[in-house]
Amino acid sequence: MAETQDATPLVVQLPAGRLRGRTEGGVAVFKGVPYAAPPVGDLRWRAARPHPGWSGTRDATAYGPSSPQMFMEGGDPVMGGHGHPPFDDDCLTLNVWTPALDDARRPVLVWIHGGGFVSGSGSLPIYSGETFARDGDLVVVTLNYRVGPLGYLSFADDTADDIADDLAGGTEADARPANFWLTDQLAALRWVRDNIDRFGGDPDTVTVAGQSGGALSTAALAGHPEAQKLFKRAILQSPPLGLHIPTPAEYRERVDAYLRCAGVEDADELRGLPWPQLIEAAGGLFAHTMRWGYWPTPFLPVRDDVTLFRHPARALLDGPAADIDVLVGWTREEANFGFALDPGYDQATREQVVDRIAETFGAGQAAEVYDAYARTRPGARPVDVLMDLITDELFRVPCLELAEARAASGRPVWAYQFDLPAPAHRGRLAAAHCLELPFVFDNFDSWAHAPLVEGLDPAVGQGLARSMHRAWIAFARTGDPNHADLPTWEPYRPDARTTMRFDSVTLPVDDLAGHARRLHGRRTTAAA
Repeated sequence: MAETQDATPLVVQLPAGRLRGRTEGGVAVFKGVPYAAPPVGDLRWRAARPHPGWSGTRDATAYGPSSPQMFMEGGDPVMGGHGHPPFDDDCLTLNVWTPALDDARRPVLVWIHGGGFVSGSGSLPIYSGETFARDGDLVVVTLNYRVGPLGYLSFADDTADDIADDLAGGTEADARPANFWLTDQLAALRWVRDNIDRFGGDPDTVTVAGQSGGALSTAALAGHPEAQKLFKRAILQSPPLGLHIPTPAEYRERVDAYLRCAGVEDADELRGLPWPQLIEAAGGLFAHTMRWGYWPTPFLPVRDDVTLFRHPARALLDGPAADIDVLVGWTREEANFGFALDPGYDQATREQVVDRIAETFGAGQAAEVYDAYARTRPGARPVDVLMDLITDELFRVPCLELAEARAASGRPVWAYQFDLPAPAHRGRLAAAHCLELPFVFDNFDSWAHAPLVEGLDPAVGQGLARSMHRAWIAFARTGDPNHADLPTWEPYRPDARTTMRFDSVTLPVDDLAGHARRLHGRRTTAAA
């Protein structure tokens, strides 16, 4: 969106120092605001620490660097790129959009980007908070946090006492918590609690939203005893809740493999490498961890019982987090994002896919399950069955299980499925992972670089974007996504599994994903 600027200086006084922002698109914007100390030098692979502050007035009119990550010149054939230079390991900044610098105490929307734990940035134009601030009278915060090796390496030789001391701001030089990315996000939520009222926001009405890895982050934060007190609503867009979250001992093999890729013996030696070498070594870990028929995730969250106490899929089911309002959903063909354009998978055989199904369902059911999937797609090829399987086991079915469990306990949860297919690549992407994002943000002009949205009918796009964008605004404001331009959206309940189907015609459907729910209910304990 083209920037429109006001000559009037915008200055905010924070405990850490003064900030100078500017007006863009009719809202006040502050970019590149530090929310934690730079995680460099001795603070690399340490929990996020408070920022020491600054003197004078800090310019906040430009985004801060993104977390170091792999970068493909010319972009990729789906997103057109999901992280752009500049990169730097001094990356812990956030951005704020607000309708006005006053004491109106508006609801706050905190957006956590995804990217498979290896890419992405809260500084990307596609995640600009301008539309939400202007259209919804919300204060919007996006953030950069450590991804890839800087955020997701875990050193299991540290004790829980060391990690707890580090999280509490102790001075143990060798303490290394397991999930640095989570400590970053927690620090950003603390910053919101302590500062957002100066931007016209209400720290007591915070919604945390995220997509993909950012949605898994949102669920993980809900399970953290401190973080769950810092927000009251959660939006989970395509959370990969089907991922296995390893213990430190299980994750150690990956860490050791990464050390070998980097050509070092231990974490102390690794700390001395410049970040470009760390990112180069991540490519080796990709190759090491790749498995046929599985979404590639070289780096993962770790269940360390200090920063992450349980699988994120369980975090919103009991305790104080059970009272958090939840909106959760998925796209109909999530896995097409990573597999539909891969020539190797295009040539997959029935036998290969049946063998892959056996890893989930057991050999005794694999052929029958293949046929059950094939019947839902007339003319289905083996790769189509494989993509439906991956979509179900990584995204759709775990989301359904979360909705089922919350509904059974009487906790509020709204569910949706995004069905509008992308015309790009002769329709092979269908309703792929990430496709809902431009509709949620209602900012198609910021997606001009992305093949994902090429060829979409503007009239259909505008109508669906209006429905989704306003539903997200309503949920952030009230905890209920209903609005005047949307058919009535009932919460998901055991007796009426209402799922909003977002498509060229948007309608609520009872048990929309019932086939997947019932099919995966047959998984054997041995295969699960």
